Amino acid sequence: MPTQASNPQIRAAAKFEPSTVNVRIKLSALWAAMLFVFAYVDIFSFYRPDFRADVEAGQIGGFTVNQSFLLATTIYVLIPSLMVFGALVLAPRINRIANIALSIMYALTIAAGAIGEWNYYILGSAIEVALLAAIVYYAWTWPKETPPASMSGQEAAAHMVQPTAP
Repeated sequence: MPTQASNPQIRAAAKFEPSTVNVRIKLSALWAAMLFVFAYVDIFSFYRPDFRADVEAGQIGGFTVNQSFLLATTIYVLIPSLMVFGALVLAPRINRIANIALSIMYALTIAAGAIGEWNYYILGSAIEVALLAAIVYYAWTWPKETPPASMSGQEAAAHMVQPTAP
């Protein structure tokens, strides 16, 4: 009996199954990817003698490393970290607004932080901004639920205001 690999007719007919990925999964994955790049770019900075010297002197990017700085930095990292989960569970309207607003805010701070940096940092920051732009795109174009054609006008209006399950 011929196998699929040895039969060109079967091989030619085989196609990948189209798959639709839920917008919540896309958003969550984009936040996670952005955080990985974010973390690694910062970790790579420790290979730089100038950065290590600044850290030893208690300075990072012109800021004094103290409790307030570390608290603010922790909050700055916690927000996108929580969005990995938030993108999966927040109500669609809140989710959409949070993803758009936070992505824009983070893109601006990342772009500002990359000014005058080394090439690896600029590349990493550009990728982070591209991932955040994708978050804005998917949140902005979040598919709207359409009621079944068989519903009356009032039923359709009532159906549209109900959030859908993921």
